[in-house]
Parts: sequence; structure tokens; C-alpha cells
Amino acid sequence: MRLQASTRKKRANIGPKAKPASDAAERLKAILRVNRRGKGVGICSICSANRFVLEAAMQQAGRDGSLLLIESTSNQVNQYGGYTGQTPADFVNFVRTIANEMRFPTSRILLGGDHLGPHVWRSTAAAIAMEKACEMIREYVRAGFTKIHLDASMACADDSQNASQPLDDEIVSARAAQLCMAAEEAHASLPRGSTAPVYVIGTEVPIPGGEHLQSVAPKVTRTKDLARTIDLAETAFLARGLHSAWERVIAVVVQPGVEFGDASVFPYDQQKALPLARFVPRSWQGVYEAHSTDYQSRDALRRMVQDHFAILKVGPWLTFAFREAVFALEAVERELLSGRNASERSCLQHALDEAMLENPAHWKSYYHGDEHALQFARKYSYSDRARYYWPQPRVAAALQRLIANLTSYPAPTSLLSQFLPVECEAVRTGKIANQPVELIRHKIVEVLRQYAYACGQSS
Repeated sequence: MRLQASTRKKRANIGPKAKPASDAAERLKAILRVNRRGKGVGICSICSANRFVLEAAMQQAGRDGSLLLIESTSNQVNQYGGYTGQTPADFVNFVRTIANEMRFPTSRILLGGDHLGPHVWRSTAAAIAMEKACEMIREYVRAGFTKIHLDASMACADDSQNASQPLDDEIVSARAAQLCMAAEEAHASLPRGSTAPVYVIGTEVPIPGGEHLQSVAPKVTRTKDLARTIDLAETAFLARGLHSAWERVIAVVVQPGVEFGDASVFPYDQQKALPLARFVPRSWQGVYEAHSTDYQSRDALRRMVQDHFAILKVGPWLTFAFREAVFALEAVERELLSGRNASERSCLQHALDEAMLENPAHWKSYYHGDEHALQFARKYSYSDRARYYWPQPRVAAALQRLIANLTSYPAPTSLLSQFLPVECEAVRTGKIANQPVELIRHKIVEVLRQYAYACGQSS
């Protein structure tokens, strides 16, 4: 079973000029229009490059007959490869290859770019960071990404204010318009009839990878600030002649008051978000995109959709569920192979922690405390910084060994019941096979079902 490695095989015959991409974009717009009219429907945005997550998402969308929105971030995928080693074209090929294997129609997949802006290069001067960000966006659009989140909210090396403080809205809006111009130029270079990008704007954007949280829930965006953000963005777009692009702005990112940290989740408070809910039908052409909705209850998620948070972003919760499944399977493996040579076992958790210790760049500034606290967070934090390490060769090899072992020695249901009781029941009732890949996917689907319910796709 391959993981997230770069996929450079021959691409499926469905490029950015193909009609299915247009159909998917129109289907997204239709969902958002219905949401604005007060119907409780929305869409879940899968923000992950994990193969198992994408496979599970295709399974769930296949059952529901729904549109599947998949997004990659600037950290994951960019012109230099990102932490997945994939360029935008590689990622498109990666998703299409999985779709072909899963027999999921590519006509129902819409690809998006999340946090597309200077974040990756923020340690350089703004002019350099923006130049690289513009080229990244051009590659995204040329590769066939349709939904583009323009995120210029982070300070660069030569920006005058404190790096921990947000940029002025005027600067963010001007840079977002510059990014949009790059996307429009890329679209203009595509064959005639290619699907035009749709855009997401907004300055109250959680940083890629998650926030550094204290014990206080984030403040809900004030409608006064939101109105100013929208006005500044429109002014910046029109100043560059981006009238058509402004009409294709479908959503704005605001803070609904939800977030999560290492061990805490701040739930949605519908009363506090009421002014935002009332703002959409009166004063905004689009809807809201909600980031960091991970770990919310399904009823909270449904209330968010009803309040015009029509695009629900989820990422770490899905890889958290993947990690839960894999750790549980390793526990099963230990019991099954306890009388055998230890070298036959995967030792997956050990390989994962070794990889995280050897290259702490993805977690060191997020996790705090003594060695025990750090070790605990590396395994069990809601932030799930472990998701960056699954493509590492030794970790991927350990996972392959685990899957091979449990394929050769299927666990009895009495043992599955101990570590994966929900999946055990699915095996016993014939819903899934007693195979490690199926067990992993099912664990992820448990999360996806909650989003399907919230978005009105299933009961």
C-alpha cells in the first residue's frame, strides 16, 4: 500500500479544460447558493495528502453521491515539493490515480489550494515571498485546481510590525489581489473554456498547521471588522481590474470561535456567532469558510452549516483517526505475534517517534513541557503533528510491515473487539473485510460521517 509519495505516472485524461471540472465547480456554487437561502446544506473540505484519508473520503462521498472537495496547503504542496514532495501537478495526478483505483468518478472531485500565499517564504522579504507565492498559485491553477484560498495574512521578514501581530488589513487585501492577479493570468493561459477559479478571502485565518492556543477560546469575528475586510478586498480587486474575479469570490474566512489545541477543543457557541449568521443574507455575496472545525460534535457542525459556515475544513482530525487506527492495529499485532521473533513486528510507534525526534521542525515550536509531556504530545496531541512524518521512508516501511503482518495473520474478532470495537462490529456484520486497510479506512469514515450529517448529505 503506497502512501503520500510523489506520483509521476501518466495522468488520467481529464485536464483543467475538461467539462467535469466545470460541472464540479457549478455543483459547489449551487450548494453555496442554497446555503445562502437558509437551507442547511454545505460541503466538507478534506485538507489532507494522506492516501488513506483520501481513500476513505472517496468511499464516503461514493455512498452519499456527493461532491468531494479535496484541498492541499502551501506547506504540503508547492512548486518546490512541500513536505509531501509533490508539486501541484503531482498532487493532481496523485488524487486522480487514487480515484481510478477506488473507482470514484473524477467528475465529482473539486481540487482546492488552501493558505496559498507567502507563508512558506515568510522569513524572506515580502517582495521575494510574494513572487514565489504568485508562481505557486500559477502552478496550482495550471494544474487544474479550481478553488483558491488567497491567504496573505502573515507578516514577512521586512514587514514593520511585530511578527506575532496580524498584518494590517490594507496590506493583506492588496497582497491577496496580487495573488488573485497571478491566478487569473494562469487561467488566461489555459485552453479556451477552462474552468475559471473561484476564490476565498479573509484576514482572520488560522495559520497553516494550527494555532498556538492558550486556555481561552478565540474571539468570534465582529461583523464590523468583517464588513471592513470585505470592503478593502473589493477595493483592492477592482483597483487591479479584477471585476470578474471579484464576482467569483465565493467565501470569506472568519473566526466562528472554534479551535483546538494539544488537549483541548473549543466548541461552537451558536449564540456568540449569531451576528455573523445574520450578516450573510443581508450584506455578503458569499458564505463563510470555517477552518479548524476538527473535533467538533456533529450537532455543532450542523449548527455551523445552518449559520452559513457552508465550507467546513477538516484535516488533523482525519489523520488523528488514521493514527488511532494504526496504533490500535500495532497493539493487535503485538498480541498476535508475541510468540514470534521480535524482528517480524513492525515497531511502528518506535519508528514514528524516532523520525519525529530526528527532525523536530514540524512539532518543536508547537509542543511544550518536559520530556514526558513532549513524548505524550508527539503521540496523542489533537494538533497531530505526527501527520507530517508518515511519508518518511522508515515510518512508511514500518506501516507496510504492519499491514503485511495483519494481512497474513488476520486478527480474530475477539482481539479486534479489544482495540477497534466499532470496526470489529463492522467486520462481524459483513460491512467491511477483516483486512488492515479496510479497518483503517473505516476508522476515518467514522469522522467523515459526522461531516456528511452536518452538511445534509446523510442522516
